[in-house]
Amino acid sequence: MIFMATKPPSAPKVPPVIRPSQDDGGSVVLERRTQKTQPPQMYQVVMLNDDYTPMEFVIVVLQEFFSKDREQATQIMLKIHLDGKGVCGVYSRDVAATKVEQVLDAAAKAGHPLQCVSEPVA
Repeated sequence: MIFMATKPPSAPKVPPVIRPSQDDGGSVVLERRTQKTQPPQMYQVVMLNDDYTPMEFVIVVLQEFFSKDREQATQIMLKIHLDGKGVCGVYSRDVAATKVEQVLDAAAKAGHPLQCVSEPVA
C-alpha cells in the first residue's frame, strides 16, 4: 500500500525576534562580559600525632594512600612526630575526604588510634 500526502508540509513556526532597544543613531550595541570562574577550594590532609601508633605504620600509610616514596614518607612521619601534625597532601574536597576515610579505616583495622583530618588551605 502506498500512502501519499494530501497537502505539503507546513514550515515550523518561528518565534518573533526581540531586538534590543536602539539608541538615537540607529545602532545596536551588545557587550560581552567574560565570566571568570574561581578554582576549587583545596583541602590539605593532616595526620595528627599520638603516643601509640608505630612510626612504621605511619610510613606505610603515607606510602600506600599518598603515593610517597620511603624518604618522603619518613620525613613527613618525623614532622608529625616532632610537631604534632603534618600535611600529607593537598587535594580537592572530595579526594581529601576519601583519603581521610582510607587512613582512618586502615588505622581502625590495624587497631591503632591514628587520627587524620582535612582542612581548607589558607
